[in-house]
Amino acid sequence: MLGGAAVVIGLVMYVRFSGALSLPAKPAPPTGPSGTQRQLLTKGASSSGMYGGYLQSDAATAGVRAPTVEDMARKFAYRVDEGRHVLEPGKPAIEVAGVRLHLERSGDAVLLAIKNLLDNDIAYEVTSQSTAGAVDCEATRAIPHNAMVIAKAGTETRTECKWHDGMAIAITKVETMEVPPLSAWYLGQLPPQVVGIEERIARSHHGVETNEKCTAILSQVVRTGMDRGEIAWRDLVDFYARHRCQTYRFPSTYRAFKTDGERNVPAVDGAM
Repeated sequence: MLGGAAVVIGLVMYVRFSGALSLPAKPAPPTGPSGTQRQLLTKGASSSGMYGGYLQSDAATAGVRAPTVEDMARKFAYRVDEGRHVLEPGKPAIEVAGVRLHLERSGDAVLLAIKNLLDNDIAYEVTSQSTAGAVDCEATRAIPHNAMVIAKAGTETRTECKWHDGMAIAITKVETMEVPPLSAWYLGQLPPQVVGIEERIARSHHGVETNEKCTAILSQVVRTGMDRGEIAWRDLVDFYARHRCQTYRFPSTYRAFKTDGERNVPAVDGAM
């Protein structure tokens, strides 16, 4: 036993001081893509090639002309009217920001008809309230309508409030954005709450039906920016008019294009 121990000790001392025994070579680092699955997906989706592929396949599904990546980096015509306009059933319509607004009564409900007067499809937001307050407005039966987009020369009609004598509706802000056909299709899939449309209007939204739904979940950073007025309806609509909502998420630093090509698309960040 003592002889065996001496042999082991001798071998250890020999290796320690002579360096004759070498360890296997360290394997070379991997040469493929690195990072988490989410990071890899983000890198892929942020490439111009993959984005262009989405434009082609989505346009085929929607049955519209496929825009180029350059097309989707152009600014969209935007209009806004922030004047206060009071509408009453049976009274003349008004025309603001590219739409005609007309109030009408239907049974026990007051309806707002919104007609697109422009030469393209539009995304739109009409902010309104009863001059008598919100009484009966939230509970009134809502009729289905597209709360995101109005087709060229089209009209969308939505429920405003329950009828009572002397009913009037105050329009406090109207925003419209002209969008190409694929953008209209993209926006039609989006839950209206994502761009800040109030629940009273969003609850009866009837848009584009697809197999893969868009999430209505926003990051806390984006929601806080909306609450503070730092992120506006225009910014959100501008982004989702250019990006399929199943793949891309609104970056908190994104703002609407003011000039053609002012940034690259797709616009992504690490939290996509």
